Amino acid sequence: MSKAQEEPLVQVRGLVNRFGSQTVHENLDLDIRQGEIMGVVGGSGTGKSVLLRSIVGLRRPTEGSVKVFGQNLLDLNAAERSRIERRFGVLFQKGALFSSLTVTENVALPLVEHANLSRADAQHLACMKLALAGLPPGAGDKYPSELSGGMVKRAALARALALDPDILFLDEPTAGLDPIGAAAFDQLIKTLRDALGLSVFLVTHDLDTLYAICDRIAVLSDKRVLVADTLENVAATDNVWIQEYFHGPRGRAAAAAAAHDPQPESD
Repeated sequence: MSKAQEEPLVQVRGLVNRFGSQTVHENLDLDIRQGEIMGVVGGSGTGKSVLLRSIVGLRRPTEGSVKVFGQNLLDLNAAERSRIERRFGVLFQKGALFSSLTVTENVALPLVEHANLSRADAQHLACMKLALAGLPPGAGDKYPSELSGGMVKRAALARALALDPDILFLDEPTAGLDPIGAAAFDQLIKTLRDALGLSVFLVTHDLDTLYAICDRIAVLSDKRVLVADTLENVAATDNVWIQEYFHGPRGRAAAAAAAHDPQPESD
């Protein structure tokens, strides 16, 4: 069965999100497929992060449905929702690590709270996750304030991987990183997807990320998903914002860089 024929891991239908009199999403539909890296882009105020929070259960939509692994999250009781949400890994903007805990303790926390591991076992597994995220051995003993921006992102990624999720949700994962650090982080995400069989939903404005690792791109505009397709098809869409975004100076530079250094296709 092809990916296009498989039932989506995440199926959003008729999503509405309102904040008082302001409607951010209206009848929004979106699918996330098994094994893909889905990039979500859109202008300021289009509700990219709100969409992510709606899917992972941190915000209850005003209307519509969110099905994950075939189940409607809004129909589940707290225990059932918790079991589903344990299959998510979420990397928030700026990492959202606990400043009073070491990096190892930050990664071990979900293992203690949700997997009922002993502190010693949780910290042992946390060290493995930190290595998986590309951090050197000594980083685990440091506090978040002692890390560089790129190391904070990797530590937050290690925490997102702690419970062996099926889907990673990443909110602006390369924001604030220098170009070399951002490119390295992009390739880490792709490597983890290929090695662990993850699906990835990432909110980004980074054109280099879109060209380097995304299988499909969803564009939020006019309170809905305007188009969700391959980068080539999205970039060809007749829409003013899309044309300015993908074919402006930065878009042309990202496309040229991707053409100069093409990434090998995954199996």
